[in-house]
Amino acid sequence: MTEILVQDRKGGEGADAQRVIDHPAWPVLKDAVERIRAWQSKDGSIDFAAEGAPDQATVETALDRAISAIGQLSPLLPHDADYHRALVADLCRWAEGGFAEPDFLDSLLAFHPAQHRADGLQHLVVFPMYTQNGNPDRNLEAVVLRVVWPEWLAELERTRYDNPLFLGITFEDFTGGYDTNSAVLFPETIAVREAPERFTWGAIFCDREAARFRRVTEAAVDILKLDLPEDIREMVGDQERCQQAFVLWDMVHDRTHSHGDLPFDPFMIKQRQPFWMYGLEELRCDLTAFKEAVKLEAEGFSQARDVQYAVIFDRMFRFPVSGDRVRNYDGLGGQLLFAYLHQHDVVRWTDNTLHIDWDRAPQVTNELCGEIEKLYREGIDRPKLVHWFAAYELVATYLSPHPGSTWAKGPDALDVSLPPRKLVDDVLPDEFPLSMFYEALKKKLKGVIASTKGITAHSDQQVAA
Repeated sequence: MTEILVQDRKGGEGADAQRVIDHPAWPVLKDAVERIRAWQSKDGSIDFAAEGAPDQATVETALDRAISAIGQLSPLLPHDADYHRALVADLCRWAEGGFAEPDFLDSLLAFHPAQHRADGLQHLVVFPMYTQNGNPDRNLEAVVLRVVWPEWLAELERTRYDNPLFLGITFEDFTGGYDTNSAVLFPETIAVREAPERFTWGAIFCDREAARFRRVTEAAVDILKLDLPEDIREMVGDQERCQQAFVLWDMVHDRTHSHGDLPFDPFMIKQRQPFWMYGLEELRCDLTAFKEAVKLEAEGFSQARDVQYAVIFDRMFRFPVSGDRVRNYDGLGGQLLFAYLHQHDVVRWTDNTLHIDWDRAPQVTNELCGEIEKLYREGIDRPKLVHWFAAYELVATYLSPHPGSTWAKGPDALDVSLPPRKLVDDVLPDEFPLSMFYEALKKKLKGVIASTKGITAHSDQQVAA
C-alpha cells in the first residue's frame, strides 16, 4: 500500500488559506472514496465473495489513489497533521486486514477540531461512518468543511455558555453519505473497535440548517399567508444571517443537554424510554436557547432576535411535517409548541390565514419552557414510570393522543408489574397524530421538504412552483 509522510507544510490557516476543494487532488480523493463506498457492506467491510464484488487488487488501487490525494492535500491543513498521519495508518491497516470491518479509533483520537476553533479554518475529514438522518451504513466518507466561529460567538462561549466541545461548521464539499438530510458530524458515528472514554468534539453544519430553514419557511409563509414583519422577512432572505442564528442556537442547545434540573441521563444514552421523553428533552433545549436569546436581544445581540424566529418557525413549520410518523420525537416537539401557542392565543388560524402575535410570542414560548423545567425539577423525586406518566399528561394537555392509545387510558390499562422499559412496547408508533391543520400543511410542503435533501449554502434557494 502507498504510504505518505505528512510534511512540507506550506499551507496557511483561516479564511485566507487555499481552498482544499480547489486543489486538483480533491476530486481524485472524492472519486476514490465514492468507488470504495459502493463496494462496502453495512458494517463498512468489503465482502469479496459477494456477487459483483471487485477483486482486492482493484480496491487497493482505489485506496492508493485516496491515500496519495490525502498526502497532497494535507500540507494545506497543518493543524490536522497528526490526524492525517493516523488516518493514513488506519487506511493502510484496513487494507492489510483484507478490508474487514474498519477500525479508525486511532485517527479518531488524533482528530481534535475543537482545539482549533478559528473562523474559516478548513478541515479534511475522512472516516468510515454513518450519517445521522442520512446514510445508516458505515461507509467511507470524505468531507471538506469550514469552522464557523466569529469573535462574538467565541466571547459568548468563553463568558456565558461554556461548551468546549462544540463546533459550528459549513460544507465545502462531501461524498454521498452527506448528500442527504444529515446536518451533523459526530464522533460516535465512526467505526471503531471500542468507544473512547470520552468524546472531544461535536460539530453541526449550520449552513445546511440555515438553507433548509429558509426554503421551508419561505414556502410555509406563502402557503399560510403569514404576514411577516420586515425584519423577519429580511432574515429569512439572508443565508449568512440565518447561519449566524443557527450557530448560536446550536451552541446553547447542545450545552443545555447537560445543564438544568435533570432527573435522568441528559442524552438518555442506552436507555429505552417512550419517544415523548426524547421529544420533551429536545424541545427543552430549543426553548432554553429561545429563552437565552430573549435575554441576549435585550443586551443588543442582533443574532439573538433571529434565533427566536428560527426556533419558532423551524419547530412549527418543518419539524412536525418532516420524516415519518414512527416515534418522531422532533415532530412531536414542534406539534407541542404550535398547540401551546395556539391555545394561548399567540397563533391563530382563521380565514385560511395564519396570524402570530409577535409581541406575546416570547413571553408565552418561555412559559412552555417553564412548564417543561417544572416537570424536570419535580421528576427528580419521582419513580421512572410515574415521571413518564407526568410527561405524558403534559403533552396530552395540548395534543390529542391516538384514540387507540393504551397509555392514554392510564396506569390501570398497563401491566405495571413489568419493568418500565417493557411498557414502552405499548406506546403506539404515532402516539400523538398530526392535527388536521398539519395533515393539510404536510401535503403542501412535502415536495419542498424533499427538495432540501443535500442542500447547502451554495444550493439554489428557489423553490420550484
